[in-house]
Amino acid sequence: MAVILADLFGSPNIGVYSFCNEQLVIVPPGLTNHKMNQFAETLGVNVCKTTIGGSTLVGALVTGNSRGVLVPRTIHDYELDRLRQYSEVTVIDSKWTALGNVILANDFGAVIHPDSSTEIRSAVAEKLGVKPIEARIGTLPFVGSLGITSNKGAIISINALSEERLVVESALKVEVETGTTNGGVPFVHSGILANSKGAVIGPLTRGAELMQITRMLDV
Repeated sequence: MAVILADLFGSPNIGVYSFCNEQLVIVPPGLTNHKMNQFAETLGVNVCKTTIGGSTLVGALVTGNSRGVLVPRTIHDYELDRLRQYSEVTVIDSKWTALGNVILANDFGAVIHPDSSTEIRSAVAEKLGVKPIEARIGTLPFVGSLGITSNKGAIISINALSEERLVVESALKVEVETGTTNGGVPFVHSGILANSKGAVIGPLTRGAELMQITRMLDV
């Protein structure tokens, strides 16, 4: 297990630009080979370099777990072909394209935006193999952006209510605590990339935040 601090294109919001599960990390083109190797070694995964629908905001657009990756309908065929070299991929035919912002999933469960479409609910259940549970975090519906989870633990926004934390904990079946990243940012997904083997964390993350993140994700 390993932890590194890193940025992407000079931004500390690494979770906006990248996604990982237990098998792969998806990063946008333009990353140096050195940084891609760092990510691969830290997370113990293969690297897939691609945009999603021409966008570099991979982490906001993609979600998934060990069983597969969910991508929006805006994805291009060549991007889909590239991803399918590494993972099972399902295209979600929904007007909602920022799947990473509305779904928080691990191998045991998933929390979804309360107004998620039937297509999203079905894909989470059938393709990711977990039960989707509606929830809010800090009274906000964008649960994917407000939390980060692995198969070992999860962190959600410092603004989460106690009853919301319990719902997320029950859904994901791991211990959940509240926290921040990158010097107080409550949208914790934006600054953390993690699986059960390691974590890449935004470089503005302070000592107390870093201790909380590594303890909760057990990396």
